[in-house]
Amino acid sequence: METKPLTKYVAEFVGTFCLVLFGCGSAVIAGANILNVPVSGIGLLGISLAFGVSVVVMAYTIGPISGCHINPAISISMLAAGKLSFKDTLGYVIFQCVGAIAASGVLYLIVSGRPGFVLGKYGLGANGWGEGYLGEYSTQSAFITETVFTFLFLIVIFGTTAKRANPGMAGLAIGLSLTLIHLVVIPITGTSVNPARSLGPAIFDGGEALNKLWLFIVAPILGGLLAAAFWKGVLEEKETITKKVVEVHDDLSINRT
Repeated sequence: METKPLTKYVAEFVGTFCLVLFGCGSAVIAGANILNVPVSGIGLLGISLAFGVSVVVMAYTIGPISGCHINPAISISMLAAGKLSFKDTLGYVIFQCVGAIAASGVLYLIVSGRPGFVLGKYGLGANGWGEGYLGEYSTQSAFITETVFTFLFLIVIFGTTAKRANPGMAGLAIGLSLTLIHLVVIPITGTSVNPARSLGPAIFDGGEALNKLWLFIVAPILGGLLAAAFWKGVLEEKETITKKVVEVHDDLSINRT
């Protein structure tokens, strides 16, 4: 039985909501050591795992419903690769963005209950770069990073969801790859590779986070489009050639017997 479009879109809303709430929440609430709190400060590794494990959990939860894109760059890349219709791409992207905004709103309501709370610059886990942001990397570094790592992320996704791949392992592989990406990229941009994940916190943070949002829309989408072209033009073509060689070999074996 085919899943209704609205059901798929709602699943994308839920998945993106969870990704942003768990991922950004880990950074904002538990990322650093907190005075008088004995168990706190999960650090770079903990934040990276929070994002990666969120994807793993959602992949097995909503994957059978929508494919668990929870990322506009993925949906647009799938459209470019001919794996998703324009209508579904539009629906996915809208609901992903709304889910990210809703999660950021919930996160704001939670952290604003802390005594003496003041929403500072990049206060909800917003992405950024340059002076005053983590490693203070340049615009060029940020753009290249987000483009290249989104490209690699999509190659993992295309590969693990290909026809000959093991479908039961796809969610784990994709989640682990996102964890690896965060381990490298957090000091540079806070790690986006996902326009919706950047949009939600930026809307509530405003200011510098909102001004720099363009990079986290353009670069991940560019990386996703490059990955779709590379997969279709190079890797998927090799897969087809390999399949034909196997079929010819099987035919020869049958004829010999």
